[in-house]
Amino acid sequence: MTDPRTAPGADLPQWVAHVTALLGVDPGAVDVDRLLGLSSDVAHAVARPAVPVTMFVAGLAAAGRTPDEVAALLADVEAAARAWPEPA
Repeated sequence: MTDPRTAPGADLPQWVAHVTALLGVDPGAVDVDRLLGLSSDVAHAVARPAVPVTMFVAGLAAAGRTPDEVAALLADVEAAARAWPEPA
């Protein structure tokens, strides 16, 4: 099966390279697999509309932090999503 992230017209690595260059971000700081996993956790444990908002907030919080600090921040968000209570 073809990886949908690299399918024609949906080349995620190419997009990441483009958008990081556009915004002046080190592409090495973008852990695509980790971010996709976090997005999945938020989508399934909280709600799909929470994904872009959560990722934006995490991005703001990550600004100026070291890679280890960003990893810890993402771990905190993952834990919070997994602990989010199921709707009553």
